[in-house]
Amino acid sequence: MRQFSWFNATSLTLGFAFLYLPMIILVIYSFNESRLVTVWAGFSTKWYGELLQNEEFLDAAWVTVKVAFFSSTLATVLGTMAAQVLVRGGRFPGRTLFSGMIYAPLVMPEVITGLSLLLLFIGIGLDRGVLTVVLAHTTFSMCFVSVVVSSRLTSFDRSLEEAALDLGASPFDAFRLVTLPIIAPAVISSWLLAFTLSLDDLVIASFTTGPGATTLPIKVFSAVRLGVSPEINALSTIMIGIVTVGVITASLVSKRTALQQARAEQAAARTA
Repeated sequence: MRQFSWFNATSLTLGFAFLYLPMIILVIYSFNESRLVTVWAGFSTKWYGELLQNEEFLDAAWVTVKVAFFSSTLATVLGTMAAQVLVRGGRFPGRTLFSGMIYAPLVMPEVITGLSLLLLFIGIGLDRGVLTVVLAHTTFSMCFVSVVVSSRLTSFDRSLEEAALDLGASPFDAFRLVTLPIIAPAVISSWLLAFTLSLDDLVIASFTTGPGATTLPIKVFSAVRLGVSPEINALSTIMIGIVTVGVITASLVSKRTALQQARAEQAAARTA
């Protein structure tokens, strides 16, 4: 067994510091009394109160949450279906093209994706707004869902599905009652990943947004260009807290689901 050396400890410390020290500084300065974000003038929570009274930020946050929820849900459904076809569909005409089109957004620059979607929406006469942003976010996040779910389906024991089919279940019922509960952790992780990608997106949303559909990253970027406000630090702290709680909750749910599945498999093996 390899010992934890000082070199490993130092590397790990520097790595975590590089990743999380800026966030810690941001959280600290969100409680700064001064309007100047680089000058500490004492502890205060007034910027959180002013943030809750800023209608522009609140409206942008609500639009962002709506877009992230609907786009991640749609991307999870479509991405799971695409993963099912790629893993279980076998060889069919156009499989290579289909696979390439699914994975293309992974390596496509966001500027090109956003511009192409903008031209598409203009070409079909679709007014830009919340709907176009949802469709755009679904387009690029669906491929991430496909990758995550495909990796889980690849290691899935198909004999469980075959047993359900032998017992009279339809293919849809076998997927709904057998496959989906087992791959649920991967599906939930995919939804959270798509939700996070939508919350974080700036480039694609800036191409596809319209009046009344300004997302929070666009609003923050526009505000930062005029100078960093302490309200932005408070907003970022709230987002960090929400993401942290979400990640911890998802991790606990996934572990609980995996533990229940392991117990169910052990019980089934004992019965057999």
